[in-house]
Amino acid sequence: MNIEKSIIPEIFKDISFSQEEVNSIESKFEKLNLKKGTALLNAGELVSNQYFVYSGCLRTYFIDNSGKEHTLQFAINDWWISDYTAFFTTTKALMNIETIQDAALYKISKKDMEALYSKIPQLETFFRKKMEKAFASFQKRILASLAQSAKERYVSFISTYPNIEQSVKNYHIASYLGITTESLSRIRKELAHE
Repeated sequence: MNIEKSIIPEIFKDISFSQEEVNSIESKFEKLNLKKGTALLNAGELVSNQYFVYSGCLRTYFIDNSGKEHTLQFAINDWWISDYTAFFTTTKALMNIETIQDAALYKISKKDMEALYSKIPQLETFFRKKMEKAFASFQKRILASLAQSAKERYVSFISTYPNIEQSVKNYHIASYLGITTESLSRIRKELAHE
């Protein structure tokens, strides 16, 4: 496929590829169009793929022993998503991933990604930098959950995901913040009066 018509420059921003490299990369990706409510991954499944979100919104969540859902991540346009603990250790998923809007994704397997790393080393650098940012983001989120008030976490959430509130159910946002939907409503009212 011609570079101008390829999705590859959009997925790998700031990297220049030859036409041959674009063709190699494209051959390893599979496009998925999923409807809202589709389970992309269920806890207990083997994880061998990660996904680039071209459009839509997904969430990663964990179900504890009492059956309560805990949302760990939302993924929107230009984000990557998987159960990375399972993906990197080739173990079974601890998390579930579902679409909460219709979504267009590009899937790549770990095996194909590794093959591309040796063929196109700049991809390994790209993914390393993505993982470094993700790791730093998760550490900040852990610290926020330990040290910030629910109101501060909500303000941080709307800063991170500015356009997501119209598309995501309140209980998903509350789950992500570690609060009840009633607390979320109270916080929104407080902020509206400030």
